[in-house]
Amino acid sequence: MVVLCVFTASTFWLLNALNKDNYTTTVNQPVIIDYDREEYMAVADVPREIRISINGNGWDLLKRHFKIGVTDFEIQLEEPSQQPYLLTSNIENQLSEHIASTNLVDIVQDTLFYQIDKIVSKRIQLAADTSSNTLAENHAYASAIRIEPETVMVRGPISIIEQLEGKLKVPLGDQNIEDDFSRLLPLELGRDLSRFLSLDEESAQVSFEVEEFLENTLQLEINKLYFPNNVGIDSEVTEVRVNLFVGESGMEDFQNLDLRAILNYNNRNREDSTISVSLNTLPDYIRDVSFEPESFKLTYE
Repeated sequence: MVVLCVFTASTFWLLNALNKDNYTTTVNQPVIIDYDREEYMAVADVPREIRISINGNGWDLLKRHFKIGVTDFEIQLEEPSQQPYLLTSNIENQLSEHIASTNLVDIVQDTLFYQIDKIVSKRIQLAADTSSNTLAENHAYASAIRIEPETVMVRGPISIIEQLEGKLKVPLGDQNIEDDFSRLLPLELGRDLSRFLSLDEESAQVSFEVEEFLENTLQLEINKLYFPNNVGIDSEVTEVRVNLFVGESGMEDFQNLDLRAILNYNNRNREDSTISVSLNTLPDYIRDVSFEPESFKLTYE
C-alpha cells in the first residue's frame, strides 16, 4: 500500500511538473544539408545534427529529447564549394520558426563544417602500371607501351580528380611477361575513388613488344688510352672477363661488333688512384655489363 501511494504521488508530481513552462535543456536537432546534387558532391560526411539549447513546456521538451514528432531542419546551400562552412548565426531565425513549439535559446555550435565540391569533367592520360614485376627476368620492352585510347574523360568532385594528378594507371594484370603483349584491359578507379568518380570509357587496349636478353661471356684484351709513359697498372693481367646481356633483335649486330675493353686514363679516380674498365661502345641492345676484374690500381714511376 505504501509503495502504491509513493508511486501515485510521484506520478502526480511528474505530470504536474511536465505541465509547467520555462524549462531549459539541450538537445540534438536533426538537419539536412541540401544543395544541387547535379552540380555538387560531398566528399566527406556532412553534419546531420546540430546541438541547440531550447526553452519551453516540460512535455514539449520531453518529446524533443526522445525525438517524438521532431522533423529535420533543412539548410539550403546555393554554392557550397565556395565556402566550406556555415555560421549558425545565419540560420538562427529560420531554426526558431522550425521549432516554434519551443523557444530557441542558443545554437551551441557556432559553425557547421562540410566539404562539398563542384562536379567537373576533365580529360586525363592513361598510363600502364609497370610498378610490379611486369616482365620476366632478362626481358625488356622492345617498343613503347601503346594505349588506345590515350586519354579518358573523368567526372566527379574536383578535389578527388586532382588526386589522380592527371593520370590513371592501368594494371596489366600479368607478371613475368615473356612475349609481346596486346590485351583489352578494364579501367579501374579503386573502391575509394569509384564512390566519387565516373569514366566515359570502361576499357583500353594496351600493347607492347617484348624481347629476351641473352647472357654472353667474353674474354677481351685490355686497351689503355691516354696513359702517360710513367703510369701503368698494378697487375700483370692483360685481359678481362666481360659478362653482358644481348637483346635477341641485336644478336646479329653483336656478332659483328668490334668490342674492346678500355682503360681510359682520363676517367681515373683521382682520390684512390684506381681506374675502372669500360667498353669502347655500348649499343642499346647490350645491357647489364660487368667486368672481372672491374678496376685496377694505377702505378707511377
